[in-house]
Amino acid sequence: MIGPNIDIHPTHTRVHGKRHTPRIPLGILFLIALLLLPFVAIAQGISSSIVVEDDEAELAVFNRHLTTYRATIVGVTPQERVRRSIANIERALAQRGPGLVRVQNESFGNLLLIDNMIAIMLSSLDADPTQGQTLEELTELTVQNVEAFIEDTRESRDVKAQLRSLIVATVATVAFIIAILILNRAKRALLARLLRLIGDQAEKLKVAGTEVLRRDRLRSAGRAATNLVWWLIALLLCYQWLSVVLNAFPYTRPWGEQLQVYLVGVLATIGSAIIGAIPNLTIAAVIFVIAKAVIGSFRPIFDHIERGHGTSSWLDQDTVRPTRRITTVLIWIFAMVMAYPYLPGAQTEAFRGMSVLLGLMISLGASSIVGQAASGVILMYSRSIRRGEYVRIGDHEGMVSEISMLTTRIQTGSGEEINLPNSMIVSSATRNFSRAVAGKGYLVDTTLGIGYDTPWRQVETMVEEATRRTPDILQTPKPRVIQTRLDDFYPVYRVLCHAKPSGNRNRGEIISLLLGNIQDVFNEHGVALMSPHYADDPDTPKLVPPENRPPAPETPQA
Repeated sequence: MIGPNIDIHPTHTRVHGKRHTPRIPLGILFLIALLLLPFVAIAQGISSSIVVEDDEAELAVFNRHLTTYRATIVGVTPQERVRRSIANIERALAQRGPGLVRVQNESFGNLLLIDNMIAIMLSSLDADPTQGQTLEELTELTVQNVEAFIEDTRESRDVKAQLRSLIVATVATVAFIIAILILNRAKRALLARLLRLIGDQAEKLKVAGTEVLRRDRLRSAGRAATNLVWWLIALLLCYQWLSVVLNAFPYTRPWGEQLQVYLVGVLATIGSAIIGAIPNLTIAAVIFVIAKAVIGSFRPIFDHIERGHGTSSWLDQDTVRPTRRITTVLIWIFAMVMAYPYLPGAQTEAFRGMSVLLGLMISLGASSIVGQAASGVILMYSRSIRRGEYVRIGDHEGMVSEISMLTTRIQTGSGEEINLPNSMIVSSATRNFSRAVAGKGYLVDTTLGIGYDTPWRQVETMVEEATRRTPDILQTPKPRVIQTRLDDFYPVYRVLCHAKPSGNRNRGEIISLLLGNIQDVFNEHGVALMSPHYADDPDTPKLVPPENRPPAPETPQA
């Protein structure tokens, strides 16, 4: 049917001699239209619709679903059955009877009668096969829908009931507006409190006078979070208000019921999912608690060895810290693997796809990191170098200050700090100058080239004298002078001695002092240092004159 045509002519007023059309807010127009919708439906009479889908036809009258026809009976298609049912229902309601619904069983199915007039005919072929529905279940559901429809039509003709519905909708609208106003005030108060809290905490989060987190970005994040919460609550209130208003009027009541069913269904789904996940989450939590307890049981052992109170064949002060980290990581990985099946969503395809993607990213992008970490483990447990030892790795020489999983730090004698990749250290030759010296010390060595005209025994004696004058060089074990080869112009001597530094003196400074003392001793005995090469003996010996020598050779200048 087609409802009455209503022409709306806007009124015009004059303001200061000009015509002015008053503007009505869009929200007010929507509310008015929503409240007038039931009365428009009453003026139209009983509205019906036929929805056809896959040879099925839905019977919906007065905006309410009654049943669905799925079968062709005696040559009558589901669409034609819907048209005949609508006509039967209109004739039954036109009698203005009590509206009693009764079921009559026949050989071909069930008949639904309204005031003893046939309205709907159902067959066993109309039952939903996907849900395993029977004819009795379909009949019972259809009866409930028809009774609700008759009640709605009776209420739509009752002026007092319509006024009550209008009052309910008005009260719900006023309550909704008040709730929004209260929500706005709460939002402003919460935002002000949050901004004050951010300002107070930002003052504490400073390093060297610089803010770790920028205050303006924290405030922007706080405003965004507050607005998000406000919108979520406002949308929930609007959803509930719309459900109440639609339920208040007979024509829109099916929509309101659908909204309520949907919201309740969503909440029930979420609640059942949470309740169903509690046992699995409990098992996962127990696994993590056990893992933490196992890590805690190892802590006293690691602390005891780290303080130097004990060692084992494979664990000492140098390896206890990486061993603690590796053990902790392995235990947590094992706990994650054990708890993975019990995590919510672990069996879904999205969770599995994310796991595969994460594993692929790690395998492709972290190959070098894994290689560096493996090299670091090799360095730690092979004990080729240790922290505090003086080493030479390739062209770099210095004291090892730290050995981590990825890099090793070396402090040179010139104040530099060098970070060397562990894979490079493992693949290159390493000279350790500290292993031959007991305690905190290292080996000091240097080479000399003295002409064949100087007896080698005299060279050894003079070098030994130079070592005695050099501070921090030990005389036990006795320094040694070794002839390594005989070159064309001079034999090559190598000086080997042990040193234990006092204070902050490093190996480079001790070698520098030793070389200075060698020059002083050789000058005192009239032996010229002509290495590495010379073509002929000079006319005058290449010696430092006495006036330029230190006043006391036994106390050389540092």
